Amino acid sequence: MRRFEIVKGYENKGIELPVRQTKLSAGYDLASCEDVLIKAGEIKMIPTGLRVKMLDNEVLLVYPRSSLAIKKGLMMSNGVGVIDADYYHAENFGHISIPVYNFTKEDVLVKSGERISQGIFTSFLKTSNDKDSDNIVRLGGFGSSGI
Repeated sequence: MRRFEIVKGYENKGIELPVRQTKLSAGYDLASCEDVLIKAGEIKMIPTGLRVKMLDNEVLLVYPRSSLAIKKGLMMSNGVGVIDADYYHAENFGHISIPVYNFTKEDVLVKSGERISQGIFTSFLKTSNDKDSDNIVRLGGFGSSGI
């Protein structure tokens, strides 16, 4: 049931589904699906053209690739991204975008197909007195739960 999919409208853009690079890699590499110019000191959302389906008790944690800062002078502006299972049904079709900050003094071009982050699936636990928030519906991403 756990899988990456190409977002509606991106099917003919040559996007490849993420893969682990080695047998023992934990992360699935996520790549930009278009060229994105990030000016010095700017934060830009880098689209992947992907969405992810997973079980209700799972989350996809998104981390920057180690080479992002060293080779490009970029970092994820939120440190670690959290993709919840219900994001799959968001109004934006669950499109995963990566917020990237350019901490250099030069503009940086991220090219289409360039791997920028890695996603690691994990399950999570709830407290014994947890109250599911059935009345809150996710509409989009980045603070979209309305809280």
